Amino acid sequence: MPLIRRVPKYGFTNQFRTEYTIINLKSLADLETTEAITPQLLMNEGLVRRKGELIKILAQGELTKPLVVQAHKFSKSAEAKIQAAGGRAEVIPCV
Repeated sequence: MPLIRRVPKYGFTNQFRTEYTIINLKSLADLETTEAITPQLLMNEGLVRRKGELIKILAQGELTKPLVVQAHKFSKSAEAKIQAAGGRAEVIPCV
């Protein structure tokens, strides 16, 4: 019997899965900016590779300054940390 038939297969790969570029709060805290953090700014800083990538902000790290962060998705704890620092988390609609 050929090898392909002997090796077990589990599950499947969803072709329509939405993949996000993950960015942690510690990366945002390292940025030397006081303006709104947008996907374009993240691309200019090298945190996002290509234009049009979907961005999700996670809560690893601490935020000490108030920032206005625009992203496609936020974890609940990241949103809470941004608001606790006096900033705003703005959700951008996915295109």
